[in-house]
Amino acid sequence: MTVSRVLRNRGDVSDATRARVLAAAKQLGYVPNKIAGALASNRVNLVAVIIPSLSNMVFPEVLTGINQVLEDTELQPVVGVTDYLPEKEEKVLYEMLSWRPSGVIIAGLEHSEAARAMLDAAGIPVVEIMDSDGKPVDAMVGISHRRAGREMAQAILKAGYRRIGFMGTKMPLDYRARKRFEGFTEVLGKNGVEIEDREFYSGGSALAKGREMTQAMLERSPDLDFLYYSNDMIAAGGLLYLLEQGIDIPGQIGLAGFNNVELLQGLPRKLATMDACRLEIGRKAAEIIAKRLEDPEAEIETRITLEPKISYGDTLKRR
Repeated sequence: MTVSRVLRNRGDVSDATRARVLAAAKQLGYVPNKIAGALASNRVNLVAVIIPSLSNMVFPEVLTGINQVLEDTELQPVVGVTDYLPEKEEKVLYEMLSWRPSGVIIAGLEHSEAARAMLDAAGIPVVEIMDSDGKPVDAMVGISHRRAGREMAQAILKAGYRRIGFMGTKMPLDYRARKRFEGFTEVLGKNGVEIEDREFYSGGSALAKGREMTQAMLERSPDLDFLYYSNDMIAAGGLLYLLEQGIDIPGQIGLAGFNNVELLQGLPRKLATMDACRLEIGRKAAEIIAKRLEDPEAEIETRITLEPKISYGDTLKRR
């Protein structure tokens, strides 16, 4: 009984006895059977974290934020990847929920009817992350991507740029990139400016892709004075191409990306970008899960919109 109380962290056991039991368990390589404990509670101490990709620089920082909070609890994050495919999201969510996790953190607000029905019926805390332009199933933590697009457009126009090209991912399933693009073009339109050239790609974001697209766009439209990229990785590729060509940045051409990827701080010029608050999003999502499980009746904020800031860097003029 004493060993059971120590291993389950229940009951009154002296520190000396607890230390002896834990030392013996460690020496024996003993690992408690959590499934047996879950039979009574119908839950395991896992938090399903469902994200679209591990191949870009965005979501590892979100996962770091989640882990920073959960490591002080008995909860463990378990990650599933959807590749931005609704049918794969359904499959991953179905498999995750079949293990009866204690909570779900899932990227985005747009899901298939089947996925949304599963989240509705799960009976556990659900936090949708990265986006706040919409209605969540339960809780949400993110930024307004439409606002992010609008604010970047305002900064570009204020700097005096008018002949603008856009490069980004194909958007049918990348809802957040699409919302930024919508906010961006909305502000341009209100100021009588249209995007003069645009190019979309599929697949992972990479420096080589940014170089290739930038070269092709400037060969088509040599009079552009600003290039807006949907993410920092392709923007960095564009920046390196422009520097190779000896183009004056930001005088002749300005450029900006999105995400404020720390890895790119070592570029020859600091890229204009916007922070997507990734670490804070992960932390706040995990805090909602942990607090709701600790006290289901507690009143906590469940709809959180963070405010990213523009970093002008060396590639966007300030006026």
